[in-house]
Parts: sequence; structure tokens; C-alpha cells
Amino acid sequence: MARFSYPEKQDLQKFVAARYRKAWIWQLIFMATLLVAIVSLAALLLNVVDGAFGYAAFEYKKDPAQFSDKPIEELNREELLAVLQENLSTGAYKKLDNESPMEKRSQIELYYLVQERLLQVDTKATYSLFDSLFNRHEIETEVGEKYPEARLEFRYWLTPAFVTSPMSSRAEFAGVRTAVLGSLWLVGIAILFALPVGVGAAIYLQEYARKNFLNRLIQTNINNLAGVPSIVYGMLGLAIFVRAWEAFTSGAMFGITDTNGRTIMSAGLTMGILVLPLVIINAQEAIKAVPDSIRQAAFGVGATRWQTIWSHVLPNALPGILTGSILAMSRAVGETAPLIIVGASTFISVDPSGPFSKFTALPIQIYQWTARAQPEFHNIAAAAIIVLLILLLTLNASAILLRNRFQRRY
Repeated sequence: MARFSYPEKQDLQKFVAARYRKAWIWQLIFMATLLVAIVSLAALLLNVVDGAFGYAAFEYKKDPAQFSDKPIEELNREELLAVLQENLSTGAYKKLDNESPMEKRSQIELYYLVQERLLQVDTKATYSLFDSLFNRHEIETEVGEKYPEARLEFRYWLTPAFVTSPMSSRAEFAGVRTAVLGSLWLVGIAILFALPVGVGAAIYLQEYARKNFLNRLIQTNINNLAGVPSIVYGMLGLAIFVRAWEAFTSGAMFGITDTNGRTIMSAGLTMGILVLPLVIINAQEAIKAVPDSIRQAAFGVGATRWQTIWSHVLPNALPGILTGSILAMSRAVGETAPLIIVGASTFISVDPSGPFSKFTALPIQIYQWTARAQPEFHNIAAAAIIVLLILLLTLNASAILLRNRFQRRY
């Protein structure tokens, strides 16, 4: 029988040193990958912020002096309202008042209306944030030579008015209100569809389904569907929700006759189908994480399987289910391809009023603006990206708060 012997002192020291050296190398590799991820994210954010702020050179097509003796930017709310009443046609003023009562609009909203409808701003050039900060003198010289009549001001493209204004054909006055409302409608419909269906399917597969060939095949296909390109779901939504179910998704069966199947309902159900595999998988993992001893204890006191699931399994799995569902919705918020196929509008200035309305969404709006040739549309696209990132971070933060609020440790 062979006897075990410890290595000699020098061999042991070499062995231990080699292990620490190998561990140190892998630690450096992991730190390098983390650094690459941080640099990539920082570059993305800097690129977006660089476009959302900076100098803009613009001219007024009409002289501000013909509307007021005072500079327009010094007028108060009542004076701005009076200028609009005096210089807009009756029809134009009434249309604006119907969209939102003029008497209730803020000073900044009225100021933008004066610029858009009366002064008619003509943007000559825009400059990025970094150029504006580090090359200010060169910018002033260039504007003075090329556009001697233009005004140069530092423009914040991301403003409260940008978030609360509807779409416009002029980038200076365009906003994302309609797109944000459309995205919220889409997420709401997707949640109402995907959450109960996904959790129900997860409960059956994890708690009721037998381990046979059919159920293993179903589970495999659910896992595969989570990786299917989103454009495939768009084609599915076009075939089923827009065309086959047009009577429902257009609202025709409810008496609505002024729309077709390309509505928020079709897009929301398409997004629900898209995130359904993710919801099922996340819910399954959350249910699987509940200790089996809890089930056995419930069965031991005479509880049925459904009573065990409803009273013990689901409450303990709730944090994971909610977290996974909200993260799935975060994916739906950023999708573009399915919405294009289903029929999202690239230009719409009317807020959605219900599930059977025409719609647009933030990703669609960003795509449409970045495709425009005018540089000022690229600036507002960068501002819209920041709004989208804030929306996504809000959803992710909600997931973390819900997880921490309901999480139980064993």
C-alpha cells in the first residue's frame, strides 16, 4: 500500500506561489473585463450627452419687434398670451386652445408657441457639448462669418417642455410626450397579458407537469423562444393581431370604426408574446428557489397542492416573479422592430386615448429622428435617448426595490 507523503518545503512553496500567481492573473483578467464594460458604457453615455446639449445658431424669420416692444424672452405669461391672441388667426388659436387650454399653459409653453408660430425659428447650425465647452471662440468666429444675423445660445435640448410637448415637424419645438404615453400604454397591455399567462404556465410546468417527453419538449421550446429575434414576433403580431384579429384589435366589435388593426392593442399583445418566454422562465426559477421543505410541511398538515401553491409557494416566489417580470418589461420598452412591422406611426402629434388608438413609441421616435438629415433632429434624438434610459432605469430600480421589499431568506 502506497504511503502519502507531503511535498518538500521548497516544492510546497513553489506550488503555493504558482496557485497565487494563477489566481492573481485571473483576477486581473476579470478586472480588465469590468474596466472594458465601464469604459464602453461611459462612452455610450458621453456620446448621448454630447448631442443633447450645446450651442445653437438660429435666426428669426420674422422680426420680434413687430410683435412686442420688449424682448420676447422678457415677456411674462400674460404678455405672451396677449401676443398670441393678437397675432394668431382665430382658427389657429382655437385649435391650440382645444389641444390644451391656453389660459392654463405655463410661461415656457407660451414662449415656445410664440417662437414656433410667430417668430418662426430657423436653426442654422448646432454644436456638440464638448465643442461648445472647449472651442467656444472658434464657434463664435464661425457663426459670425457664416451667419452674421444669427443668434448664438447654449441650448438644452432636454427640457421639461421637451418631455411634455407633442411631436412637431420642427425639431426646435418637438417633444416626446406622445411617444412616452405610447410606450407606457404598450408596457401596460404587455404586462396585463404576459404576467398572468406567464406565471400560470410557470406554475403548471414547475408544480403540476410530469417529467415526460412532451413536457420536456415544451420546456425546451420555451427556452428557445426566449432567444428568437424580435422581428419574428413582429411578423407573428402582423399576421395574427393586425390581420386575423382585426375586428378586436381595431375596436370594430366595440363600435369603433375609425381605425384598423394597427393599434396600441396589437402592439401591446405583440410585446406581451415577445416577453412571455422570459416571464415564464423567470417565474419558474423563482418558484424553484422556494425550499421544498415548505411544500412538505404544508402537505403534512393536510393542505392540497393548490392551497400549498397559493398560500406558501407563490408568496415566497413573489420577489423573483416581480423582478423577472419588470426586467422583461424593460426589454419590451426598448424594442423597435416589432413595432415597425405592426404599424407604429413615425409622426403623430395626438396623444393615445385608449387601447384602440394609433400610436408611436420612444424607440420609434428616436429611429425616425436619427434618420433625418437636419442636425437638430439628431440633438433631440440624443435627448430622447436620455428619456428612454431614465425610463429603463426607473423600471430596473423598481425591480430592485420590489425584490428587497418582499425577499425572504432561508
